[in-house]
Amino acid sequence: LQKHEFFVDMTCEGCSNAVTRVLHRLGGVQFDIDLPNKKVCIDSEHSVDTLLETLKKTGKNASYLGEKSVQ
Repeated sequence: LQKHEFFVDMTCEGCSNAVTRVLHRLGGVQFDIDLPNKKVCIDSEHSVDTLLETLKKTGKNASYLGEKSVQ
């Protein structure tokens, strides 16, 4: 699986819950939310475009930071 890192302008638990909700709806993803640093790491077979569109459904500003190397 590709591991991708995204910036999402989250300010509170509500924001991270919205991210969790849209990603669960998409399915086929494993993810970690780093609320203090406003980052979401996603393991997925989905394309970056699909993931970014999904994150934008939260109404938050979202951008792709790059691939994360898996240790």
